[in-house]
Amino acid sequence: MSKPLPIAIIGAGPVGLAALAHLLERGENPIAFESGDAIGANVRAWAHIRMFSPWTYTVDSATVRLLEPSGWKMPPTDDLPTGDELRNNYLLPFAALPQVRDRIHLNASVVAISRRNIDKMKDAGREEAPFILHIAYADGHEAIIEARAVIDASGTCNTPNPLGSGGLPAVGERAQSAHIFYGIPDIGGTEASRYANKRVMVVGSGHSAINALLELVKLQTRYPQTQAIWVMRRENLTRVYGGAENDGLTARGQLGSRIQAHVEAGAIQLITPFSVCEIQRIGDGLSVKGETPQGIREVTVDEVIATTGARPNLDMLRELRLDLDPSLESPRVLGPMIDPNIHSCGSVPPHGETELRQPEKDFYIVGMKSYGRAPTFLLATGYEQVRSVAAALVGDWQAAQDVQLQLPETGVCSTDLDGNGGSCCSSVTNTVAVVP
Repeated sequence: MSKPLPIAIIGAGPVGLAALAHLLERGENPIAFESGDAIGANVRAWAHIRMFSPWTYTVDSATVRLLEPSGWKMPPTDDLPTGDELRNNYLLPFAALPQVRDRIHLNASVVAISRRNIDKMKDAGREEAPFILHIAYADGHEAIIEARAVIDASGTCNTPNPLGSGGLPAVGERAQSAHIFYGIPDIGGTEASRYANKRVMVVGSGHSAINALLELVKLQTRYPQTQAIWVMRRENLTRVYGGAENDGLTARGQLGSRIQAHVEAGAIQLITPFSVCEIQRIGDGLSVKGETPQGIREVTVDEVIATTGARPNLDMLRELRLDLDPSLESPRVLGPMIDPNIHSCGSVPPHGETELRQPEKDFYIVGMKSYGRAPTFLLATGYEQVRSVAAALVGDWQAAQDVQLQLPETGVCSTDLDGNGGSCCSSVTNTVAVVP
């Protein structure tokens, strides 16, 4: 009797590993492919950042149940972990469990998914044919892996939005990429020399932009010539500044009032509205041109930090039949439920397999990638998604449809309603902050 095909998971971050945990509890045979060289490679990129969400909303139930017999202890539930603490105290211990470690393949990029001997156009036998995953390994060799189902938890961190307006790169953006950081750099640590005594432009209006700016203000105390220049497309600063009284996550709610104080004190130069349209090298600096109501304005800087959000990479899914929201690029049914023009993190209704279901049977996009371009994703949401999907894949439809999600009303997760907001690094949950 042939061995049942595995369920393939793309990504070994928090949600991908949670999917693996739920499938193991269900007696399934999961296998995970991680393009990075380490567990939680995307989390490692923001290891220096402290999250808004406490541990109680940062761990998955099945993962914890598998960890506890090994002697693992839950960190203090009210503490706010950094990305580094999330990896070291949760993801890495889980990945090291004997029943888990051999199921995770690192340096393994999924470059394409299809059905065996059936391309996107063919109907006959489609649902019965196994999936095939084309894997490219870092050492250069390739392989085709068969699976009975696929869960895409690859996230969006590797596909940041460009600086230019309209979703396109600004003129010269690619050529000047050596001086552009997408996300939140470790300004107070490993990247301090890059920004010390430099003219630094931060582009974006979300919490990630605020985090980067607060770190630049701290850097000014050591390097007084450091200049922080903040540009964004939006004019209304009310939602940018927000306020702690309007946010269920206290640490996040404090960001707006703190950044407003620094702007008013002159530590940060605010230029708004400003839509980046061109970046060119001039001498030792960069000329950044932007559209304003008064016409084109030019600002000279040394470095640019782009906290402009992220988008899903759909290239590897080209041979699958998908039904996506035309604006968010999320599963179509989920789109209206997560639209950041309407919803905050806390007001997104519970959802699971039903909302994530695709025309391609037994294929699911979960986690941050399921939210497409929406920046309001929470880890707890992803954990409930994969619990529901795992139940459906083993035929437990009652559990799959019993979707529950208990979260505090967390207010607006991101002010990224103009496409210039939270960065990918922070939006692993979009609940990440630099907390003093």
